[in-house]
Amino acid sequence: MYKKIPLKEIAEINPSRPKFTLKHETEVSFIPMSDVTDNGRWSRRQVRQYQEVCSGYTCFLNGDVLFAKITPCMENGKGCLVTELKNGIGFGSTEFHVLRARTKGDPGFIYQWSTYRLFRLQAAASMTGSAGQQRVPASFLETFNMPAIDKPEQSKIAEILSTVDRVIEQTEALIAKQQRIKTGLMQDLLTRGIDEHGNIRSEETHQFKDSPLGMIPVEWEVVPLGIAVGRNKGSVQIGPFGSQLHAEDYKEVGIPIITVEHLMKNRILHKNLPLVGEDDYRRLVKYTLREGDLVFSRVGSIDRCSYVSKDEDGWLFSGRCLRVRSGKEINSRYLSYQLNYDNARNWILNNSVGTTMACLNTSILSMTPIVLPQQSEQVKVAEILDSISDAIQYQLSKRFKLDSLKTALMQDLLTGKVRVTPLLDETEVINDESGQNISVHQDRRAQPCGETTAGSACGAGVGDY
Repeated sequence: MYKKIPLKEIAEINPSRPKFTLKHETEVSFIPMSDVTDNGRWSRRQVRQYQEVCSGYTCFLNGDVLFAKITPCMENGKGCLVTELKNGIGFGSTEFHVLRARTKGDPGFIYQWSTYRLFRLQAAASMTGSAGQQRVPASFLETFNMPAIDKPEQSKIAEILSTVDRVIEQTEALIAKQQRIKTGLMQDLLTRGIDEHGNIRSEETHQFKDSPLGMIPVEWEVVPLGIAVGRNKGSVQIGPFGSQLHAEDYKEVGIPIITVEHLMKNRILHKNLPLVGEDDYRRLVKYTLREGDLVFSRVGSIDRCSYVSKDEDGWLFSGRCLRVRSGKEINSRYLSYQLNYDNARNWILNNSVGTTMACLNTSILSMTPIVLPQQSEQVKVAEILDSISDAIQYQLSKRFKLDSLKTALMQDLLTGKVRVTPLLDETEVINDESGQNISVHQDRRAQPCGETTAGSACGAGVGDY
């Protein structure tokens, strides 16, 4: 096992400012706290003239690690590894500690340690000062004990972890792009729709008419939700009253009941679900959910509409929820997108009751205006939006797996639990589905220092998810 050394042996904490011979108008990088993200990135590149920032700000150089010292920025994860500084020099918030690698330290390794959750938790415990103005003292960084890993191994660890970081960043960028596409598609499809040729309608080729929700195709109608579902043998139903169901009725095994805590946008969260037995289920059968039902919260986030999938078919909903059953002639997926779109959400919020907390009831929800094209067009619109939603969900799932992998790798590698020494001689690059290099596999000869955690780095590469 590694011996322990203080962080100050591989990093200088808040080093003295070098003597610069810069002209007043020389441009340098400027990093306020707001330009550093909670996941350790420098998000916005600003420059200032040297004369503007040479006093009253923290100075740093290429390769330095910035670590937010004040609450809540530190707990939120703010900090970054600074590179490509304008003219090699930067200035920024005085609420940053600066960690500069010594000869025995690798900047990337120091940065990864600065983002490690357990490191941040210990930093939070060391804070001093009054409430709301607490800061991590420099003495914590100087005396923090860490494994005495030599510099070549530090560099390999930093390479592995930064590889995962790059894939996470690429995945986040793709998710953001897909979400922008979805937003644009919803705007077009839910206000213009698709013509018989599969094209989004335009004013140049199709007729539009005015409506309470703005201009819509002449073929469409705006109908209150209650009337729309009612004429198709659907309904808007409130959940069981409190007297019909009590906390003591819940069982360890039984049929799930969804509450407001389980309502997500267009889906239902399967976590900490209360359960009822068969007797209570038969008594509450009126409040059963079917695939395609939509569920709203009666309090709080009343503008959030959750779609009931086949996985929740047969479950119950609680008294703090409202159920919408669309009926036969309305596509429930289309209706879920309409009710999650800005027009419906804003109408619900603007017409809610309650002073301290927004509240929704069957009357308000039933009066919510919705746009209805023919059912065949509803299906086409829903299929397009489902496709982009599925693509986003796939990337979100991938992001979750990458986050879990990064956590396991940090636990194994930063603490010295798993050695990467064999990787210094031989590496194998693995490609992800897009053909991008995303991982470095350990040579089969690599041996751990001890037992590994689930999803550890030992014998598994970054791409194994």
